[in-house]
Amino acid sequence: MGEPQEVTMQIMVQEAKEANSADSASITSRSAMEQRRRNYNWWFRISIYIIFLLVGQSVAVLLGRLYFVRGGKSKWMATLVQLIGFPILIPCYFFLKLKIPRENDIIITKSPSSLTLAAIYISFGLLIAVDCFLYSIGLQYLPVSTYTLICASQLAFNAFFSFFLNSQKFTPFIVNSLVLLTISSVLLVFNNESGNPTGVSKVKYAIGFVCTVAASAGYGLVLSLTQLFLRKVAKKQTFKVVMSMIIYPSAVATVVTLIGLFTSGEWNDLTREMNGYQLGKISYLMNLTWTAIIWQIFTIGCVGLIFEVSSLFSNSISVLGLPIVPVLSVFVFHDKMDGVKIISMVLAVWGFLSYVYQHYIDDQNSKAGNESIGQVSKASLLQLEELALKSTSARV
Repeated sequence: MGEPQEVTMQIMVQEAKEANSADSASITSRSAMEQRRRNYNWWFRISIYIIFLLVGQSVAVLLGRLYFVRGGKSKWMATLVQLIGFPILIPCYFFLKLKIPRENDIIITKSPSSLTLAAIYISFGLLIAVDCFLYSIGLQYLPVSTYTLICASQLAFNAFFSFFLNSQKFTPFIVNSLVLLTISSVLLVFNNESGNPTGVSKVKYAIGFVCTVAASAGYGLVLSLTQLFLRKVAKKQTFKVVMSMIIYPSAVATVVTLIGLFTSGEWNDLTREMNGYQLGKISYLMNLTWTAIIWQIFTIGCVGLIFEVSSLFSNSISVLGLPIVPVLSVFVFHDKMDGVKIISMVLAVWGFLSYVYQHYIDDQNSKAGNESIGQVSKASLLQLEELALKSTSARV
């Protein structure tokens, strides 16, 4: 009787192994499919945000340049249109409740207090308002090539702040990307087509230079702080959090800018400015309206990339878009396309692809790590089941 019973137990062990193997294969297959689906969704969102950022930045800068070229003179108005378009995002805030799936979702038992969030939004709003105003001064007093060169320095400022605030790691591909993107924008300083703005004294030129450097540093700080807020304070992977980080600070910044517009007295000249606009009153109003809308599209792309990847990646895409403006100006303002602009574009695309390749490597390493963990877990489960069956056999 002992031998048949032993044979029966062996058969039972073998059937258990086969069943466990089939179940494990099914679970592994479902897990792999789910992982692929998440990766595809992630890359789709990243693509949308990149398009929003590049298109928004390029079109908004061109419209801003058109405003000054055709007779616009108000620095506060140029600042206001960068911020005042946030109400168009309010319907998205209230009616879209998208959950952004992430592997490292964090379950939060207690959200930040309303007082804490209010303090953060007000601080961000004040910083953004000052930053946009400084950029407006720089654009008014500096040549376009010099202004673009200084704006490229925001990438270095962002990298500096991200290293301390966001524990940003620098790999050879990321360093290569930063260097190429920076050189791409630096090359534009050799393009002197725009010339020096007429009627600008050396003092105003110096003011524009200092303001643009300060604005670039401030922009790098804003991006790093935004990433810190989304990862360490909010910790909620939802579309509503992204919208909150755009709408509330923009509302504060808009109020501050409106106060500056009326306090400075520039609002008294707006009617005369509109009447004297070279393209007409309707074009003047359409320019301001569409500039406000396009800047919000840019902001969605910018904050979305910070949320999904990092502030440094978002800024790298922004710097990638800097050489696009001179290229588009060939068609809009009939500027000449020269070798410097072409080389600048090639280096920008090369740097961008280098950064994307680094994230591709990280994604592959993450998949390999998950597969290794799955194999270890499967082996441990099989060992535990074998021990349990052996223990049962011994008792029988």
